[in-house]
Amino acid sequence: MTKNKNLLLIFTRNPEIGKCKTRLAKTIGAENALSIYKTLLEHTVKTTSNIPCEKAVYYSVKIRENDIWDNEVFKKYLQNGTDLGLRMKNAFKTSFENNYHKVLIIGSDLYDLEPKHIQKAFKELDHNDVVIGPAQDGGYYLLGMKELHPNIFENKNWGTATVREETLNDLKTKKVAQLEMLNDIDVYDDIKEYPAFKPYLIQ
Repeated sequence: MTKNKNLLLIFTRNPEIGKCKTRLAKTIGAENALSIYKTLLEHTVKTTSNIPCEKAVYYSVKIRENDIWDNEVFKKYLQNGTDLGLRMKNAFKTSFENNYHKVLIIGSDLYDLEPKHIQKAFKELDHNDVVIGPAQDGGYYLLGMKELHPNIFENKNWGTATVREETLNDLKTKKVAQLEMLNDIDVYDDIKEYPAFKPYLIQ
C-alpha cells in the first residue's frame, strides 16, 4: 500500500566524465561539465529532500546504492526505454500502477528549482489534469499528471525547442496549468548568470 499518494520522479544521468552535459562540455571541457553537473545534482538533492511526498530517482545507466541520494529518502530505479519519451512514459506508468494519485517528473539540471515549484505543481493538480514547468529552451523542466497521457511522450524531437509546444498541442482537450518559466543548464550561455558557475567561465 502506498502511504503518500504524491510521488516525485527525478531523472538523472550517472555522473561520469564525457557522459553528461555533453553540449556544455564542447565549450568548457568534459571535466568542468562534470563538475557543474555534480553541483546541479547536489542542488536537486537539497531542493527535493524535505518535500512531503515520496521520491524516486531514475538513473540513466546504473543504480548506485551509496551516492548522494539517501536510500532512506529516495527509492531507486533504472530508466527503461529507447528514448527520453519512452523512459518517462514507463516511469509514469509504473507509478500509476503502484497507486500513486499525483506524479511529477523533474530533471536534475535546474539551478533555479526551489521546493515551492514542486509544491505548487502538486497543488495545481487538485484542479488540473496536467501541470507543466516551462523551460526557457522550449522544453519543460517539470511535468505532472493524475493519470497517464501516453500520447505526450510520443513523436517528439527530444532536446529541441518544439517539445513544449507539441506537448501542449497533444493536451488541447485537457486542463493544463503552467508554472513560472525557469532555465535548464544545457549550454554555455546557460551558466553565465550564476555566481556558482563563475569559475568555469572562459575569461
